[in-house]
Amino acid sequence: MLLRLPISMAEAQECLAEAAVPIGGATLVWAVWQRDGFPELAMSLRDLPDANVIGRETLGAAVVLNRIDDRVPDVLRLAAATVGTGAVRRTATVGGNLVGSTLRCLLPAALVLDARAMVLESDGVHETDLAEMMAKRPLLVGLRWRDPIASAYRKLPAEAGGPPPLVVASALHVDDGAGIRLRVAVRDGYDVVSGDTACGTDTEQALHALHTTALGDLPGEAWDVVRRQVTGLLDDRGSA
Repeated sequence: MLLRLPISMAEAQECLAEAAVPIGGATLVWAVWQRDGFPELAMSLRDLPDANVIGRETLGAAVVLNRIDDRVPDVLRLAAATVGTGAVRRTATVGGNLVGSTLRCLLPAALVLDARAMVLESDGVHETDLAEMMAKRPLLVGLRWRDPIASAYRKLPAEAGGPPPLVVASALHVDDGAGIRLRVAVRDGYDVVSGDTACGTDTEQALHALHTTALGDLPGEAWDVVRRQVTGLLDDRGSA
């Protein structure tokens, strides 16, 4: 297997044209390749500057999870810190988790940030929403979002080898109309659902509004976690 390490978007585009297989930390594909055979040509974005940025409103796809710190919002930092073991987090990348994983541990956090995906295709770099990214699974270069007012994240404990643990993420944003918007995303099993609503300081009103979104079909256990997290987020904002 020949591994290409592009250092510019133009070089990365050339690799795509040559049908190079994207590879990050290889934590998800190495065992499959050992079993089924390695591709002739692979590419990693680890030397591409655009894919390695870390900031309050941006995160590169080649960033390994253990590098994600308080430069990003709490919800994304906490999500990255709960992925796998320390050894996994030292190797696994943002792009691999979002595009290559069935668990998609970072997806709830990205959804509540209302993040946009920067993807590289044969005709150049494009910005797209997360739903299209998950459906088409292009080469992810990075994420961009607007810094939230506050955010929160919780992953429930789970037995090894059992069903994926419940994940609840939430964030408060300044709305375009200068109001406040609450976004919540939940991973229940392998499914991720999300919803959002305008909100003030009335927690019950906000929760009632969320019940009318896709979140309304969640089981009671998940709603208990959503309720506690939303209450804490709104209470903290009220006392700030």
